[in-house]
Amino acid sequence: MKIISTLGFPVITLIFIVLLYRELKSAIAKTNWIPERKQKISLRILIGFILWAVAVSAASASGFTSRFDLFPANAMPVVVLPLITILFLLFSSTMKDILHHISLKALTQLQVFRVFVEIILWMLFLQNLLPIQMTFEGLNWDVLTGVTAVLAARFLLNSKPWLIVWNIFGLVLLINIVAVAILSMPTPIRFFDNEPANVIVTQFPFLFLPAYLVPLAYTLHIMSLRKLLMKA
Repeated sequence: MKIISTLGFPVITLIFIVLLYRELKSAIAKTNWIPERKQKISLRILIGFILWAVAVSAASASGFTSRFDLFPANAMPVVVLPLITILFLLFSSTMKDILHHISLKALTQLQVFRVFVEIILWMLFLQNLLPIQMTFEGLNWDVLTGVTAVLAARFLLNSKPWLIVWNIFGLVLLINIVAVAILSMPTPIRFFDNEPANVIVTQFPFLFLPAYLVPLAYTLHIMSLRKLLMKA
């Protein structure tokens, strides 16, 4: 169990980022851009994924993200930087062209990774490394998005209003657990006083959860919503 819980987040990140990159590259290939631009955009996306993984690994391995005496400076780059970057990119004209060709079914199905994330969180709780409120036994209901992802991709694709509702529901569940996670950390704004405090997600390689998998979840939702609203 220890090996699985330790390597879980990086492995999930690798698998599902590769799957997302494959979908993006396939969509780029269907655009009417010139071949040089298609290759350049695909390469930039790949380099971006790799550089962020390196930055996340370096920040957590150095111990900076675990310096709660520096809060919120220790967490802000991990939380804010990907959010700002992703929002900027998703609402660019380049991404608009890509979204016209990307598979809505694939964007929805990829959310199934959240089931595996919840299993890893539960394993960490069983090892007394994570507080119960961050699991599905506590206040973390994010597993519902992962469980229903395949069903949504199967039955809601022809019902855009319901698929929009499902994506909004997934975002609400994501915001909920992010808030619980922050309020479980040993900071001045800590609300949940039970032990252990939520410190492990700031350490390597567990930082891949807030730095990569959380952004992946809201990126898939925002991409889906923008594609749905563009068609509408």
